Amino acid sequence: MEQHEEILSDASAPTATTEAAEKLWNSNYWKAMISNFLLFFAFYILTPLLPIYLDAQFRADKHMMGFVLSGYVVAALVVRPFSGFIVDSFDRKKVLMLCFLFFFICFLGYVGAGTLLLFAIVRTIHGLPFGAVTVANSTVAMDSLPSRHRNVGIGYYGLSNNLAMAFAPSVGIWIYTATHNFDLLFWLAFFLAMGGFVSVALIRLPARAVVKNKQPLSLDRFFLTRAWLMAINIAFFAVCWGIMSNYVAIYGKEKLDITDGTGLFFMILSLGLFASRLQGSKALKKGKLTQNAVMGTLLSLAGYTLFAAVPLPWAYYTSALLIGLGNGHMYPAFLNMFVSVARHDQRGTANSSILTSWDIGMGIGILIGGVLVEFCTYSWAFWTAAFLQLGGTLLLIFATRRFFLNRRLVEDAS
Repeated sequence: MEQHEEILSDASAPTATTEAAEKLWNSNYWKAMISNFLLFFAFYILTPLLPIYLDAQFRADKHMMGFVLSGYVVAALVVRPFSGFIVDSFDRKKVLMLCFLFFFICFLGYVGAGTLLLFAIVRTIHGLPFGAVTVANSTVAMDSLPSRHRNVGIGYYGLSNNLAMAFAPSVGIWIYTATHNFDLLFWLAFFLAMGGFVSVALIRLPARAVVKNKQPLSLDRFFLTRAWLMAINIAFFAVCWGIMSNYVAIYGKEKLDITDGTGLFFMILSLGLFASRLQGSKALKKGKLTQNAVMGTLLSLAGYTLFAAVPLPWAYYTSALLIGLGNGHMYPAFLNMFVSVARHDQRGTANSSILTSWDIGMGIGILIGGVLVEFCTYSWAFWTAAFLQLGGTLLLIFATRRFFLNRRLVEDAS
């Protein structure tokens, strides 16, 4: 009975005003998207340049670079399950503002880090607010959406990530090429992230009381156990992406003699993500989640297979488009599926669960890819990605789809 009362008390939180409640593109949703775009732009503008910085500033070798830069991902992975619990238990906007404040202040640490050890510490610490902010911001965006627009709204929300991923690396490389000034890039990232914090501060959601009378803490408060098979399934696809994304640049350079095409590869991939999310919005709006997910996984399967089977430049770039189109259909559908099996008071947990599953899969993919590239061949690594994508697709079609439909909650969270 206490749990039932708790859910009812939270159901009133999604929108700020009655007038805004029926609008997809309401002001709070726009602000959440802008803050997310600036968050990821600040992140991606530095990503391709940090290895160069570590080499130029500290003479770090490749092994040490990987160790230093991986701390960010590990910290984000560790904090995400707790972020979902905190976002579901306290006022979401206050949690978001605190995490965002910590996130943009951390950029100052890069400017002041005078040793490799200090830089590694700052980079690892920076992963904590990043992991928390991504959970909190997406949950606030969901709260800003009316229930009838939530499926399509979640899909559009991801476009802000894709736009940042498409343009930020190129902008960062262009600025560095023109100035060779890393401090300028660190300060630019700082002010971009500060802009995201300002956008968050302007969001107007009703105050959300601390949830009381909860049942004793359990695993379900930190990870959405109702979605365990979906979590395994999304991790399959993340392993494939981990193998591909981390070794695509060196593969293109060593095997295809593509020395400056990595930026174009990810640009095409991002455009595929962008196009598929726009095209798939109608299906999401109609609640066709599993259909969208299956379509996406099949498109990605075609992309991974083409990449592994045809070692030619045209296949290199065509596969980027196919994988982008596929993931643009698949990921929003899976996110909606996670949210649809969660109660209203578990939206943060649903967000953190899919992100945690993706991060774990990515990490496994990076490790598998590294071993296969080092001791076998690139072909082995990319064919492994293609076969794992096939396995994940078959799991979705024959098991996960039925699993989701049996557990989907019949309420407006779907």
